[in-house]
Amino acid sequence: MLAQPLPTHAYIPGQNERHPEDTFDAVRRTAVQGQTAEQLAQCEAFQAGLRFLDVGFYWEAHEVLEPVWMVLPQDSAERRFVQGLIQLANGCLKVRMKKPKAALRLVEQARGLVPAADASITMMTLEVVEVHRWIDALEDKVKSAL
Repeated sequence: MLAQPLPTHAYIPGQNERHPEDTFDAVRRTAVQGQTAEQLAQCEAFQAGLRFLDVGFYWEAHEVLEPVWMVLPQDSAERRFVQGLIQLANGCLKVRMKKPKAALRLVEQARGLVPAADASITMMTLEVVEVHRWIDALEDKVKSAL
């Protein structure tokens, strides 16, 4: 595994400089067509995306989670789940960009993509109930900013 280092800065569109175009290419390539959802959950792209999301690199999380989403089977629960994580990252980014209405719309999209909160469901190494806690926390943050 590549063990993608943390980026030098969190990119915020319209506020600071974007990373060079090829910054995340190597880690993005770890999501390979034909891998199972279990293999993709262990690939560096997915793991780096979770780490970036956890520490506040939201644009970067989207950037490395996207290829995982792209290679998951169409209409699969895992593909919707990863899309929900991407929308969660986008919502967090919109909060930073001071766009709470857009963030709230993304909260609802994320909630609709992640399976219903059930403590017994684990998807791609994550407990679904925990992902719903992240979505709820973002929603609370957004609503307090409105």
